[in-house]
Amino acid sequence: MTQTLALPSSNHPLADILYHLEAGGALLPDSPENVLEVVGVLKSYGHVLDAYQRNLNYIAEHQFLVMFPFFKYFNGEVTLPKLLKHWWHDRINYEFAEYCMKSMFWHGAEGLDTYLDSEAFDQHVRAAIRAKIQGDFLVQGLDRLFPDFLPEQVRMMCYYSALGQFWDVMSRMFLSLSDRYDRGEIQTIAQVVQHIQDALVAAAANPITYAVEIKGKVYDIIPASVGLTFLKDTAIPYVEAVFFRSFPFFGTVSYNAQAGQISHNQADFNYGALFADPLPIGGSGIPPTLLMQDMLHYIPNYLREVYMQGLRGDDDLRVKICLSFQKSMFCVTTAAIFGLMPYPRTTTDPEQQQANRAYLEGWMDRFVGSRLLNVQ
Repeated sequence: MTQTLALPSSNHPLADILYHLEAGGALLPDSPENVLEVVGVLKSYGHVLDAYQRNLNYIAEHQFLVMFPFFKYFNGEVTLPKLLKHWWHDRINYEFAEYCMKSMFWHGAEGLDTYLDSEAFDQHVRAAIRAKIQGDFLVQGLDRLFPDFLPEQVRMMCYYSALGQFWDVMSRMFLSLSDRYDRGEIQTIAQVVQHIQDALVAAAANPITYAVEIKGKVYDIIPASVGLTFLKDTAIPYVEAVFFRSFPFFGTVSYNAQAGQISHNQADFNYGALFADPLPIGGSGIPPTLLMQDMLHYIPNYLREVYMQGLRGDDDLRVKICLSFQKSMFCVTTAAIFGLMPYPRTTTDPEQQQANRAYLEGWMDRFVGSRLLNVQ
């Protein structure tokens, strides 16, 4: 697709992709094969995210300051058959949900972190802590010795809840996308992107709140009055933390910080879903392997048939799913780019066009080194 706006040529190394975006295209090229892959893998992802968000919200609401949460992955239903399936690893890998939560917690979400560092949060959390540890002399002693320990655990619980609320919206978004595809309403990558963009805009102002019930009384941890919302305080930080930054999979990549192999600036570190090499997928200890294993259970038949046409059949299914998943994440990123664009993409005002160009060039800077060129 050629450039259609009255702007000078860009010298950016990803200029062709930039022009494609300016003309309304997506980061992922449009083709029937890409549409099938993206919709199919997002259908599976939608089912998995629904399971993840239910567990994250359960942990936030029912495992509040539980020092040894042995059964946090059981969602309150602890039975012998379920325990045996858990030991046999015939279950959803909720550890990946926590991996994403910890990535967000480490990189931070500006609006949420501002509140978590405020006196208002301290007042709310202290009331909840006092109620929770009342009568527990051991934990009360721990709190006196280390007064910052329990509040920090509550800060992490806030991220459990925030990510759970974010994924609740995203899971329904991806499942409805699949339903529309089945009805023949989704036939192009542009339509996939538009569906995601519309859903993000519709949920943008959804409030992010968090409360726990302790001994029959409800304690607000993040009240609605704080003003946290879905798009600004969960969606954008999630893209930053999980799509772009993240952190290396333990046991696979080593960096020598003293030798300058990683930047001193945390914001410059890129090892997220748009950058990670899918080849390690399938290896023990690789967090995305857990996600691909979970998605494997929900892959629609039409996508599985495509995967089975490869020379290795089902021997590398997880790698194939990961490659499709990476494609889908570039579609989600495209929706985010269009949704945050400073002016309408079709504007004819030269100054607004130039502002949009600078905005897109900033995104292109971030994609250098990513796997964007691999999906073209």
